[in-house]
Amino acid sequence: MDSQHDPMETDKDVAAFENKNATDGHIISTTIGGKNGEPKQTITYMAERVIGNGAFGVVYQARCLETQETVAIKKVLKDRRYKDRELELMSMMDHPNIVSLRHCFYSTSSRGEIYSNIVMEYIPQTLFQVLEHYNSMNQRMPLLSVKLYTYQMFRGLAYIHTVPGVCHRDMKPQNILVNPVTHQVKICDFGSAKVLVRGESNISYICSRYYRAPELMFEATEYTTSIDIWSAGCILAELLLGQPLFPGENAVDQLVEIIKVLGTPTREEIRCMNPNYTKFRYPQIKAHPWHKIFHKRMPPEAIDLTSRLLQYAPSLRCSALEACAHPFFDELRAPNVRLPNVRPLLLFNFTEEICGAPPELIQRLIPEHVQRSSGLNFSQAVAAS
Repeated sequence: MDSQHDPMETDKDVAAFENKNATDGHIISTTIGGKNGEPKQTITYMAERVIGNGAFGVVYQARCLETQETVAIKKVLKDRRYKDRELELMSMMDHPNIVSLRHCFYSTSSRGEIYSNIVMEYIPQTLFQVLEHYNSMNQRMPLLSVKLYTYQMFRGLAYIHTVPGVCHRDMKPQNILVNPVTHQVKICDFGSAKVLVRGESNISYICSRYYRAPELMFEATEYTTSIDIWSAGCILAELLLGQPLFPGENAVDQLVEIIKVLGTPTREEIRCMNPNYTKFRYPQIKAHPWHKIFHKRMPPEAIDLTSRLLQYAPSLRCSALEACAHPFFDELRAPNVRLPNVRPLLLFNFTEEICGAPPELIQRLIPEHVQRSSGLNFSQAVAAS
């Protein structure tokens, strides 16, 4: 995205924000507004601590001194050769299960490097940290929490896959935020995300290893949003097991870990993943029964949903919306369900993500007690919209 035409550009004379590892109390000042007759407004952020580091740059927890709101600021070196895709995609999205963009500004270092600073709402925990907490106490995550967190993850995916048409391409527990007070879940980090266009090539070396769909390991370049569904299936299995399902040590070993569970893919399954792949030579291994992977008390609905998500053939994986409607989540739709903190959590306030969905799927997604209380027939309302 050229900065001259960037709708999110908000500042031309920001304070330098140079050091990637700035200490507590580092001040960042920016001006927003000033377009279409709007008054200009200065906003000052105090960086409080680094909460994320990577090849992309750094994420700070910061406080807005004018409003006292805590925010997260992702600071990335801007490369003029590439579009600012993350910012472009985030500005298109508005959903309860997607981290929300506050605004963005650019800053310049003393060496003349330009940084993009994406200001987002701050949510204190990740799903990875929640799982680590239970593991540290030698406990399994309560099944209701698994349902609550993964249901919202699928709702967020249903939205990004159907409304802006975005594939996340790096779904993992570290990129799912959890508010410990409200238990609301939000997908974050759209640094690898892309709108996939049928017939256009994409890089296959994408997504973190444990969560990487097998078609990517078969070097597919024309994949679909079903790579996110595979990743989501891996996340669900990890919450149920307390550890990653496919902990490969490298790219080849990752495929071996998958084969140990799903068995060796057939020629037809390989063709479904990548019709141009010819190098495959693996020993013939039978699939390991799903019920033997989980403990004896695991509900059959949990095993069934996992098996529907983790299919070699991408087209056989259920969609994110179909996953939301799965019987595994029926407990959340029960009129008397009590969430962990007894606070009401909006789980059925569907909007654009169910446009075009079959009426019988919508009927399953919106519980009768919710339909009655709102006096709406949702399938008719959506059909009319």
